[in-house]
Amino acid sequence: MAALVPPPPPPTTAADTTQKPKEDEKVDYFNLPCPIPYEEIHREALMSLKPELFEGMRFDFTKGLNQRFSLSHSVFMGPMEVPSQSPETIKIPTAHYEFGANFIDPKLMLFGRIMTDGRLNARVKCDLSENLTLKANSQLTNEPHMSHGMVNFDYKGKDYRSQFQLGNGALFGANYIQSVTPHLSLGGEVFWAGQHRKSGIGYAARYNTDKMVATGQVASTGMVALSYVQKVSEKVSLASDFMYNYMSRDVTASFGYDYILRQCRLRGKIDSNGTVAAFLEERLNMGLNFVLSAEIDHRKKDYKFGFGLTVGE
Repeated sequence: MAALVPPPPPPTTAADTTQKPKEDEKVDYFNLPCPIPYEEIHREALMSLKPELFEGMRFDFTKGLNQRFSLSHSVFMGPMEVPSQSPETIKIPTAHYEFGANFIDPKLMLFGRIMTDGRLNARVKCDLSENLTLKANSQLTNEPHMSHGMVNFDYKGKDYRSQFQLGNGALFGANYIQSVTPHLSLGGEVFWAGQHRKSGIGYAARYNTDKMVATGQVASTGMVALSYVQKVSEKVSLASDFMYNYMSRDVTASFGYDYILRQCRLRGKIDSNGTVAAFLEERLNMGLNFVLSAEIDHRKKDYKFGFGLTVGE
C-alpha cells in the first residue's frame, strides 16, 4: 500500500503576504514616564523663540582649574535702556565686568557671580537624595528693597514631579505635574505673595511625541500661554506661541525656527508686534565660539545689534 502523501499547501497570494495591522498596544498606566518639571513645560519653544539676545559687545572667558572648579570672566559694553514716558527708546552707554566661580560635582553645583556695580548672584543645586533636590538662588544689591532670594525643593517620583517654593517677601508656591498617558501630562500650581497680599492658581497641559510638542497654560493672574514645536528633521525645528492676558487685553503671537548646522546654530523669530530677531552661534574652533545677535522693532523704530566671543567650555 502506497504511503499517504499530504497534499501540497495552497499557493501563496499577494493578499496573504500583506501584513495584518498590529493591534494597538495596551498602555501600562503603572509604568508611565516621568514628566519634565512644571516650570519647563515650554522649554522647546523658548529655545527657539527666546534666545539670549543682547546689544553691544560681549566677551566671555572660562578657565577650568580642575575637573570640578572653574573661573569665569565676562566683559560687556553696550547701551542700556532708560525708562521714560516718551514713545522713543532712550539709551545710555554702559560697561561692566563680571567675575564668576563655578563648582560642579555630580551631587552639588555652586555658581557665584559678582559685578562691578556691586550686584552679587549665587545659585546652589544639591541632590539631597535620589529623588529630592534642593535649589536656591539669590541676588544682593546696593539698591534698597531690590535684593531677593528663593529656595526650591523638587521631588521626582516615578511618573510625577512636585515642587515647593519659599522666597523673601512671604512668597510661598507649590506645583505638581503628573503623566496621565505616555505622551500627555497635566499639572497645576498655587502661590501666595504675603507682602503684596496676592494669590493665584494655574493649570497646564503638555503633549509630546518624537516629532512635536504642544503645551497650554492658564493662570488666575490673567495669563494664557499656548506653544507648539514641530521637529521637521534632526536639525530643523519650527516653533510658535500665543500669549494672551485677559485682564490687560494684551495679545502677542510669534513664530520662530531653530536650525542646527555642522558648526553653527541659527535661531530666529518674528512676532505680531513687528519685532524680528536672529541669533547665531558659530564654533570657530574647539572652545572658541563667535556670537551674533540682532533685533529690529519696527513699531518703536528700535534697532539692536550685538556680537561676542566665548572662550572656554
